[in-house]
Parts: sequence; structure tokens; C-alpha cells
Amino acid sequence: MNRRWYGKFLGFIAGWLLLRHPAGAVLGLLIGHAFDADWFRSPRDTPYRVLGIDEDASDIEVEQAYRRLISQYHPDRLVGVAEDLRRKAEKKAAEINRAYDRIRELRKGS
Repeated sequence: MNRRWYGKFLGFIAGWLLLRHPAGAVLGLLIGHAFDADWFRSPRDTPYRVLGIDEDASDIEVEQAYRRLISQYHPDRLVGVAEDLRRKAEKKAAEINRAYDRIRELRKGS
């Protein structure tokens, strides 16, 4: 369940002030709700997609996916490869770590 509320609140205030009418507040409230619900976020931005798992995956599946990917892309495992491949692996490993940390943060808050 998404518990964000500030998009709705700010949308309500901005809509009322910009259109100077209660209908503007309702329009702002709807737009704020869309932002709170991540309707404008691309699905490729989700941390679950980075790890290649579904959002309903168990904690064990999340851990397994993380360990599999980080062992594959960890820069220390790529000693002696071309520098550009090593940089790409470092970026991918950082992305994997951010996604895993984000998932743990999301699940801890639930």
C-alpha cells in the first residue's frame, strides 16, 4: 500500500491557487494522486526489474537474485578484462546494489 500523501496535498493547494477555483483544487488533487501512485514512473525504474524478479517474490528469492547478479557483475571478478568492460560492470554492480537496498527499504517499511 502506498502511503504517500504530499503529492495530493501539494496538488490540491497548487490547483486551487493556479486556477482560483475549487475545480482547480480537485484537478490538482487528481494530479497529485497520480504522482503519489507513481503513474508517471517508467516500469523499468523499479528495483525489482533490475534484479529480474516480480514484486511478489519472497525475501529468499530477492536474496538469491541479488547474490547471483552481484557475483556475475562484481568488478573484483573481472580482473584483467578491458577497462571499458570493467567500468560497465562497476555501473551495473552499483545499480544492482541500489536496487537491492531499495527493495530491503521498501519491505522493511511494510
